[in-house]
Parts: sequence; structure tokens; C-alpha cells
Amino acid sequence: EMFMFNGAVMGFGSSLWMNLILEQFDNMVMNVANSYRLQEECDVLSLVLAKYRGTITLSEFKAVMLASMRSLVPKDWDGDHEVAWGWLWENVERRLKNW
Repeated sequence: EMFMFNGAVMGFGSSLWMNLILEQFDNMVMNVANSYRLQEECDVLSLVLAKYRGTITLSEFKAVMLASMRSLVPKDWDGDHEVAWGWLWENVERRLKNW
């Protein structure tokens, strides 16, 4: 819910493709320590996104994701969190673009 709210506030409310990524995102996060499984999850997401007709700008998802995470844990969020979540998304984004 926080993600969708932030997406709307940031002007991405009509970017329906973000829902497709969000549906798969938990699986990617849960498998970040297993590079083979993370690749499989990214492959699944690539297949899902390939069916989408429209423009997909992956950096927009990262912006909404980070804004949402900052909102959910404002007292605990720090530079280390920013780097770690940014690293995760950059790895996912690279895998998606290489598919």
C-alpha cells in the first residue's frame, strides 16, 4: 500500500507495470543471497514484463521503492540501508536488462 501511495504521489500512478514488479519483488528479496535463485526470479519477471505493452522505466521503480522504504522505517533508515537496497535493485535491473 505504501508503495502504491508513493507511486501515485510521485506521478507514477498510471505506471501499471510497477504492479507487475511489485508482485515478484518479495521473491527477489527473499532470494538475494542465492544468486542462481535470484536469476531465476529475474527471469520469471522478465517473462512477465515482456507481455506488457508500454514503456517500462526501471529507474522509476527504484525511486518509488526507496521512498517507500524510507517512509516505512524513518527512524532506522540510514545510508547503509540506502546503499544495500540500491545495490539489490541495481543487480535486479542489470539482470532484467541482460535477459
